[in-house]
Amino acid sequence: MTTFHNRLTALRRQLHQQPELGFQEQRTKALVAQRLRDLNLEVHEGIGVIGLLRSGTGNRAIGLRADMDALPIQEISRHDYVSQCPGVMHACGHDGHMAMALGAAEKLAADPDFDGTVVFIFQPNEEHGLGARAMLDAGLLDQFPMQEVYAIHNLPGAPLGQVATRVGQICASESLFEITLHGQGGHASMPHVGIEVLSLGAELVMALQTIVSRKLHPAAGAVVSVTEFITDGQRNVLPGQVTLKGDVRARLPTDRQALEHFIRQISTGLAAAHGAQVEISFDTEFIETLNAPEPVQALVRVAQAQGLETLADCPPMTFSEDFAHFTAAVPGCFFLLGNGTDGPHGQPLHAADYDFNDALLPLGAELWAALVRDRLPKRKTA
Repeated sequence: MTTFHNRLTALRRQLHQQPELGFQEQRTKALVAQRLRDLNLEVHEGIGVIGLLRSGTGNRAIGLRADMDALPIQEISRHDYVSQCPGVMHACGHDGHMAMALGAAEKLAADPDFDGTVVFIFQPNEEHGLGARAMLDAGLLDQFPMQEVYAIHNLPGAPLGQVATRVGQICASESLFEITLHGQGGHASMPHVGIEVLSLGAELVMALQTIVSRKLHPAAGAVVSVTEFITDGQRNVLPGQVTLKGDVRARLPTDRQALEHFIRQISTGLAAAHGAQVEISFDTEFIETLNAPEPVQALVRVAQAQGLETLADCPPMTFSEDFAHFTAAVPGCFFLLGNGTDGPHGQPLHAADYDFNDALLPLGAELWAALVRDRLPKRKTA
């Protein structure tokens, strides 16, 4: 393991031990900002942390985004750098994403063989889909204009260092719905007296599952999941209120809109058939992540030149990513980097025993640095 690799590993494990939830990343922001200052980057602290690295006289700029937040999960790992914050864990690899970006900053600061500006974006609260929008709403692109933006996410179960991306939609949208049924509760022995909504809720759960299988194209790749069923019933008390909460994933905005329509239509129709009242909310937290052709082509070219196995047209993912708000504003590329297949490195994202693979750190840092040199090439002199 090289000295550079050792430094990144120590940094990543330090970040892993001190995870912080979205919009609470105070220690994390301070550590990132200090690392950037130690590399003589221009640092701006606000909702997130921005590091600017300039070289030459070029006026082009590209953004590299790393997410900073952790998850409300109690870690069950046995390694010697487990989370020291009870109930909070870097179970998605954001610790590794930050370390790779800081590693790239170190590489590029030591050898600024490019012409233009690199905008290192350290973003809070990716997990709830709020951090990117907060930074954009605060004027990120007005203050730091850029022509392209890129983001890495590790992928457990994929071969170490494998690069996967695609033009167009790469991550799904995520919408959260809540359906509350109001009836008339009563005695469990006399269900005919009131308007019993527990069985109506159960019927609605099953009816919602027909949306994807019967109302969308079979290749739509949409998902409708009811995740909570809450009643005010008791042992011998029929509930007068039932709340269903759930999660919707879609690859296309038109499918997302259709899913909302059918959820509202089915819920309203069933409630009316049983004489119940219904309230429905449908809120989209993550929009679809769309990759632009030129940034994808550049990433694939650079990854192949680095000798990394590269999938240039991988299947779209069903998970969501709030980097989508960046690519909706600036042409960009979101791509996946294989985290390996063994042990904790192959465990699913958000698993309590997942761990980022430190062997990936130098690969990601070198890939970032090579991408910068490709997108901000030095001008040829006569």
